[in-house]
Amino acid sequence: MTDLLEDTDVLTNYKSHIWPAAATYYEKPIVLDRGEGMHVWDDQGNRYLDCFGGVLTVSVGHANADVNRAIHSQIDKITHTSTLYVNKPAAELAAKVAEVTPGKLNSSFFTNSGSEADETAILLARLYTGRQELIALRHAYHGRTMLAMSAAGHSTWRHGGTAVAGIHHAIAPYCYRCPFGQTYPDCGVKCAQDVEEVIQTTTSGKIAGFIAEPILGVGGFIVPPKEYFGLVKEIVARYGGIFIADEVQTGWGRTGDKWCGIEHWDVEPDVMTFAKGMANGSPIGCTTTTDEIAKAFPGLTFATFGGNPVSAAAAVATIRYMEEHELPRNAAVVGAYLRGKLEALKEKYPIIGDVRGMGLMQAIECVQDRKTKEPAPKAVLKVFEETRKRGVLIGKGGLFGNVIRLGPPLIASKSDIDELVTALDAAFATV
Repeated sequence: MTDLLEDTDVLTNYKSHIWPAAATYYEKPIVLDRGEGMHVWDDQGNRYLDCFGGVLTVSVGHANADVNRAIHSQIDKITHTSTLYVNKPAAELAAKVAEVTPGKLNSSFFTNSGSEADETAILLARLYTGRQELIALRHAYHGRTMLAMSAAGHSTWRHGGTAVAGIHHAIAPYCYRCPFGQTYPDCGVKCAQDVEEVIQTTTSGKIAGFIAEPILGVGGFIVPPKEYFGLVKEIVARYGGIFIADEVQTGWGRTGDKWCGIEHWDVEPDVMTFAKGMANGSPIGCTTTTDEIAKAFPGLTFATFGGNPVSAAAAVATIRYMEEHELPRNAAVVGAYLRGKLEALKEKYPIIGDVRGMGLMQAIECVQDRKTKEPAPKAVLKVFEETRKRGVLIGKGGLFGNVIRLGPPLIASKSDIDELVTALDAAFATV
């Protein structure tokens, strides 16, 4: 690979005029210039295998020809309408969402991002129940608006000092770091029971709802026990609340074989939110629910860019491509292959404390010592730089910054995984 220029006009302009809070990966940030399929190229011509997909967003590959064709076609027709007018792509997308989501979810409202989708969902829960208090999870992430940040369970992502009132946080279903010091399944899924205790001790006992990611993304791809959501939904319903599944990262085939992550737990949520991989990178957010709950929203609401015809056309094309190429199935098959390779790395390197995930959403948690589980964030940074040298891009997360997150496009092949794991193996060997 060619040497990176230490200071280019692009980086100079970026550092001079973009807020410093907008963090970038790597010691020397990468200026991405173009992409195709599983790969991206920087402005120096270096090629990388993209195994994070713009944070699990590039779901059917960079510059996917089918999606681009739909975008180009729509641009030549009309690029903006607002929700005050009807456009064909948005109507078609709403019908497709109703078709593939579980249960009675039938009615959608489109926005620009996952943050807006989650904010809309929480507002809807409050309007439908007439109550204000909501249960969220520690280690969760729901976006960067004030309400979404208030629902987050990481101090890292909570800014502004004053949080929006009425949100209470229950223990996360984080088996590897169980705060109760117990081991699944002998624990009796105590983390689910904690939701009821939080309702009983920190709320009025009358809640609007519960919001959770089926797999906690920013938290480090934390996968709850199989009984967890069934138990929690029953508790939440008993106290008058509804269940919001935040599928921004887990949705659209990411977890393998299912369209939605929550389907692996055999639970039907009352509201679901989507974004990221829904449109392969075009800005979109979606809050979908039952007809009954949707009617609780006042008759007058509006989104300037909600249901944008170009983004909606991209989303329809993305979902069609997933259907035609059976990408949820591919995510299951290739994801299982990846998981096996990661388990082998865990056997080889003691610094790997845990491997977890579903489908093409897999994580490696790095620790100083497997007994104490002391986080090893510096090891993650080292692995980041070493895999970059080998032409592979990965992601990270976790409260302590010690979790490597892998979320390649759903078109990934076993040969792509071999390349990824070879780079990880060589990188871990340097730690």
